Amino acid sequence: MSGIICIGLMSGTSVDGVDVAITTISGEPPHVSVQLDYFETVPFSAEVRTRIFRLFEQSVTAAEVSQMNVLLGHVFADAVLQVVNNAGVDITNVMFISSHGQTVYHHPIAEEIAGYAVTSTLQIGEAAVIVEKTGRPVVADFRVRDMAAGGQGAPLVPFVDALLFAHPERGRILANVGGIANLTVLPRGAAAEQTLAFDTGPGNMIIDGLVTRFTDGRLRYDEDGRMASAGQVLEDYLATWLRMPFFQAQPPKSTGRELFGEQMVEQWWRDAQEQGFAPEDVIATATAFTVRSFARAIQAFVLPHHAIDEMIVGGGGSYNPVMLDGLRRELPALTVLTQDQATGIPSSAKEAVAFAVLGYETYYRRPSNLPAATGAKRPVVLGKITWD
Repeated sequence: MSGIICIGLMSGTSVDGVDVAITTISGEPPHVSVQLDYFETVPFSAEVRTRIFRLFEQSVTAAEVSQMNVLLGHVFADAVLQVVNNAGVDITNVMFISSHGQTVYHHPIAEEIAGYAVTSTLQIGEAAVIVEKTGRPVVADFRVRDMAAGGQGAPLVPFVDALLFAHPERGRILANVGGIANLTVLPRGAAAEQTLAFDTGPGNMIIDGLVTRFTDGRLRYDEDGRMASAGQVLEDYLATWLRMPFFQAQPPKSTGRELFGEQMVEQWWRDAQEQGFAPEDVIATATAFTVRSFARAIQAFVLPHHAIDEMIVGGGGSYNPVMLDGLRRELPALTVLTQDQATGIPSSAKEAVAFAVLGYETYYRRPSNLPAATGAKRPVVLGKITWD
């Protein structure tokens, strides 16, 4: 396939490392072709991971945020150089690098400050450092442009979902269960502007945090759903959390660590200690929290309005059989497939590939937000380009 070589970088809410996708992209909407040439996740060192989590605390200083912005620029650049070397790719043949950055704050609900309605989001990993170390242009800071146009700055991946995976005869839901869970609804034969997308709530973030605590850091996630499958769902406890106002809010909507992050993990952890919950039961309940909030969002906001045939699940949750079985049980009318099965793009690579595509659109000065998904007033060109 002819086209240009682009690299997509993603560091998600799970803070595992830098996902690096080397892609070849050609064409223009609605006919864009994407080939994944090579993919690798470069794990964060323990120190870097600890310092990133420190940024989620309320007591963090401006100096720490500033320093981490530059530090992560170095980390992202080194990840690129390592992966292109492993892939046998000459960095000078890469047209550009597209970096989502590490989200450290996302507040999409406007607050009145000094007479202005202010929404805000912050992704760090200094593009200038990546440019200097790799010698390639970098597209970064995607979310703020959509917010400036009245959107929530998220979700952005639905543009790519609609571009690559819409089907003329099958209604599809593209589900991503990462740290946060979100979905893209692709009605049969729908145009991109008819796409519906929104965050549904927790993905793996609460599960991962609790597993880490219960195992004193020996494990960072529930591999193959083993802890969840050994426990029983605490139904009364779960029912309380499912009444959170976020779940009743109409789309478009987005969320993040501010709602489903460390503070919630801490609350669940304290409740488990005080009430004597077994670790396996807590993990089973956290897994059910993700499954049921996701399924209820589909039942409330999608199925009454769209005929859906299948759901394609990506992200870390697609590797958890307990989660997949739960989704099939809650949504029996849908065929549930994994990203790997349905599209040939590994679940772990999807978001890095998506940001390569978003960077491709930015590079050619084409809008790539979906107002139907983000709530923006109009389509806009996303991101900022730092040239070599």
